[in-house]
Amino acid sequence: MVAGLCLIAPFVAMLWVSSYAKIEPTIIGIPFFYWYQMLWVLISTALTTLAYKLVQREQRARKGGADQ
Repeated sequence: MVAGLCLIAPFVAMLWVSSYAKIEPTIIGIPFFYWYQMLWVLISTALTTLAYKLVQREQRARKGGADQ
């Protein structure tokens, strides 16, 4: 369940365009529209890694090898 939420969050954030379709605030001259999307690249990487770790831990627990 948590792994699924980690994977769906970036899609929801990127599909809700009206939440980030603006210029202000800018960071070092880069409009919000662009740096928001680039920030989600990093967030998506972290969430995908977390989802992977959660699924791996669950699989080990099901096999009885949860002794990390």
